[in-house]
Amino acid sequence: MTSNFPEIHSETDLGYGKLFAILLRRRFWLLSIFVIVVSITIVKTKWYTEPTYESKMQLLVEPNFPARPSGLQEERENLTSKQDYATQLTLMRSSKFTETAAQLLQSEYPLLKGEDIEKNFSLSQIEEGETETRVFEAIYTDNDPLKTQKVLEAMQQVYQDYNTEQDQQRLDQGLSFINEGLPTAQEKLIQAEGSLEKFRENQNLIDPEQQAKAVTDALNAVEKDLLETRIQYQTTQTRYETLQDQLQLSPQSAQIAARLSESSRYQELLNQLQQTEILLAQQRTIFTDADPEVQKSLEQRQSLLALLRQEIVRILGEIPAELNVTAEDILKTGQLSETDQMLVRQLAETQTELQTLQARVQSLAETEEELRAKLNRFPSVIANYNRLQPEVEIQRMTINQLLEKRQDLSLEITRGGFSWQVVEPPQLGEQIAPSLKKNLALGGVLGLFLGGIVAFLRESLDDTVHSSDELKQKVTLPLLGIVPKIPQAQANTSILNLSFRRSSPAYSVILQTIYWLPFREALDLIYKNIQLLTSPNPVKSLLVTSALNEAGKSTLVLGLALSAARLHQRVLLIDANLRSPALHEQLNLPNEQGLSTFLSSEVSAPYLHQISPLGLSIDVLTGGPIPDDPVKLLSSNKMRKLMKIFEINYDLVLLDTSPILGTVDVLETASFCDGVVMVERIDQITQSELNQAIAMLNQLKVIGIVANGATHSKNSSITYSERNGNYLVRSEKYAIDFRDYTQN
Repeated sequence: MTSNFPEIHSETDLGYGKLFAILLRRRFWLLSIFVIVVSITIVKTKWYTEPTYESKMQLLVEPNFPARPSGLQEERENLTSKQDYATQLTLMRSSKFTETAAQLLQSEYPLLKGEDIEKNFSLSQIEEGETETRVFEAIYTDNDPLKTQKVLEAMQQVYQDYNTEQDQQRLDQGLSFINEGLPTAQEKLIQAEGSLEKFRENQNLIDPEQQAKAVTDALNAVEKDLLETRIQYQTTQTRYETLQDQLQLSPQSAQIAARLSESSRYQELLNQLQQTEILLAQQRTIFTDADPEVQKSLEQRQSLLALLRQEIVRILGEIPAELNVTAEDILKTGQLSETDQMLVRQLAETQTELQTLQARVQSLAETEEELRAKLNRFPSVIANYNRLQPEVEIQRMTINQLLEKRQDLSLEITRGGFSWQVVEPPQLGEQIAPSLKKNLALGGVLGLFLGGIVAFLRESLDDTVHSSDELKQKVTLPLLGIVPKIPQAQANTSILNLSFRRSSPAYSVILQTIYWLPFREALDLIYKNIQLLTSPNPVKSLLVTSALNEAGKSTLVLGLALSAARLHQRVLLIDANLRSPALHEQLNLPNEQGLSTFLSSEVSAPYLHQISPLGLSIDVLTGGPIPDDPVKLLSSNKMRKLMKIFEINYDLVLLDTSPILGTVDVLETASFCDGVVMVERIDQITQSELNQAIAMLNQLKVIGIVANGATHSKNSSITYSERNGNYLVRSEKYAIDFRDYTQN
């Protein structure tokens, strides 16, 4: 049976995606070469290359020529000839400057010579675009960063000294006449200033006119202030007399009364004295002074007066002469109302203010008299000052004129040379070689380049299929689908919660796989593609094989069986790999009886098992014990008749067989089936092995190929409950009578 599918041509062009996939796949080689090259670069740069440092200095070289009228062509030509920057550049590079700089550095670098500086020293004119600027850049390189700075600083000093010497020579030659006249003018100025200074010292004045004006202004201010103070004094005097009339007390008496009124003890004694006076008056209306009660009151009155005198002495220090110490006077003096106390305070304040104003009037009057006396002597002083001051001004003017002429002449003389000014002083030398960043960049580029070459060389030596797209390009068979690779974290985690009496590692792994949602969806798609490719005559028997072992045939067969059973089809799963049966281990089924025992014995019916994953029913025929001659059994008439019976009683019969390469078992078994499906594991099968397997199946009806273990498939998982995950197994004999098919 030959395949009727159109040939799918292989694309050999390397697109960007494929190139990137190759680099990603061979990233170990790429990164290893990259790391090695970068490491060598770092080691060589850090430990095997002596660093070189560079210091820079920029000089502004400007001509000192005056601007010329634009119409004078000859002068413009002279200006152009004088602005000979090439000459300046040659001059500044001359050995006399480097020799001088070397001499300046003898104390720090005794072995340094002028030719050494000249060899590592460069001077160039900076260009901005295509325009040459007036800035010269000096560069010095050496293995010592400090030395580069020191040498340029020495060159800077040499240039500045030379520039200063040239200017000074031109000035000395052109200013000799003016320099001779300046000392005479300066001597006359000193004499005039000495006379003026002596006059000022004698008169104790700086500028008589200004000081006379200042005295006049001060006198006017004093007169105005004196008038205002006298008016204020008269007003205060009137207020003082009014307060004195209201109190009817002298100022001293008022102050005494106020101080006594503020004493609480004095007031208490005064109150007791008043009560005693009242009691004594009442007693005298009834009794005479000889009465004992009256005598007692009189004694108490005298005692209180004595205490009041003591309190007065304590408060005032002594009893004033103007204060009477009789009972009537004490009562009158020591008791003041709040209004009287306020008037007393105002009277005291007014008296103080009067004294202050009186002192101010006296002071202002004395100041006025002094200012008038000082102002009267200014006319003669001003006359003498006006005679001396012009002489000083004349001499100063003469000197200024000479200085201006010297300055103008100096400018004219200095025009014709060049000014060398430092615009960027030298700094500590910066490392320019070896540049770790630059070398790392070059090493990185070289490492990536060499790593890429090694990666592509390794890829060219490897014909392993690494992706589903590559598999599709390399074969002429339809790609039925892609089975995703279980992630490592997923593989290490139990997906199911199974309730079963026995288990094995293989059993657990295959169950985790078929219950993984991305796997089930992929197998559903693969089975649907098989149905579409075989319509309108769907296959009844399907053989699943691969070129090599460990391609995932058993898992794929079980997944296809599950997909068909979910579509309400009756499915039989046969382990036809008699050389190495494994389906019973993966499904945790007994294998004492199976396909090999049925084909090699006179048993009338094969021993079938029934499994129920996800509540679905799937019949399983295990491989049985390994026979001596699997090819004989698989090519027997009994096997052919058995397949016909299975195709009649089942909607789909799935066979898990041995690998294609190395045996003819697949060819013998496939001759009994309606179709063949290949499954190959990505990153395991090679191009040559794939070509050999397809060539062996060339005469069979190969429906298509499945890519197993793709890493780019959707990574998801689902966990089922114990109720949904119960895995039921039932072993029983097949109910159909096989006696007519037991003969070979």
